[in-house]
Amino acid sequence: MNGELVEVGARYVRPGSLSEALAFLVAEPCAVLLAGGTDIYPARVGKPVDLRGESLIDLTALAAWRSITRADGLIRIGAAVTWRQVLEEPLPDYFFGLKAAAREVGGQQIQNVGTLVGNVCNASPAADGVPALMALEAQVELASLAGVRTLALRDFVLGNRKTARRADELVTALLIPERSAGSRATFLKLGSRKYLVISIVMVAVALDVDGAGRVTQARVVVGACSAVAQHLTELEAALQGIGLKEVHTVVAEHHFGPLSPLDDVRGTRAYRLHAAQELVVRALQELAR
Repeated sequence: MNGELVEVGARYVRPGSLSEALAFLVAEPCAVLLAGGTDIYPARVGKPVDLRGESLIDLTALAAWRSITRADGLIRIGAAVTWRQVLEEPLPDYFFGLKAAAREVGGQQIQNVGTLVGNVCNASPAADGVPALMALEAQVELASLAGVRTLALRDFVLGNRKTARRADELVTALLIPERSAGSRATFLKLGSRKYLVISIVMVAVALDVDGAGRVTQARVVVGACSAVAQHLTELEAALQGIGLKEVHTVVAEHHFGPLSPLDDVRGTRAYRLHAAQELVVRALQELAR
């Protein structure tokens, strides 16, 4: 039924090409975009919303979006790539942090259908994929009938459920720069239990390391402690030139100034700040090993 409009209580289309998808989006700028579909129902629980009155654009027929490719110094993760694909793909070692985050996204059923791009576009403060992708300096590729543009992920997610995507645009891929063999990354998450839980705090750390074992560039990102995941820029600067065995000793309380955690049912502000500092230290120790 590619390219056809189907009445199923809602207006539903399943375009077979990007140009078709964009044309439908221009015609229905408020349409719900469907890829993995794992956030469609949860976002409406307890709300007076009738899905039958909405328009749906099903993007699952765009096969080209289901691949991970490498070209021009970039690793391109298509908009329909699932968390399971990322786990199974033979990616460089510095993707270890992203793979660790992939294991934390729901259960296996969610990982089988949920997409990385969907996780990013959903823009939840507790989205497990966002800190790990930010630590890899991911860029977001957006397409419209006017052309293609890219934004750094840190500029794409603007707030709780808010992104820089325009109404006439689709996110077509995530672009991750290839790094040297000395690059390494990890991801740690604190929740009320081990699996199937919303984050209290999560931390992604990526380090580029030279032949002498010293940090040449650091990216430290904390999620679930602000409306948007935050780079700890002062700590990133302080880590440059430090030997791997000493990196964890650099961490100080003042480095966590960009964070603004809330008190809620999962933890207090003070607890989250303390946990964030502990997780960053543990992540750096892990990378040193």
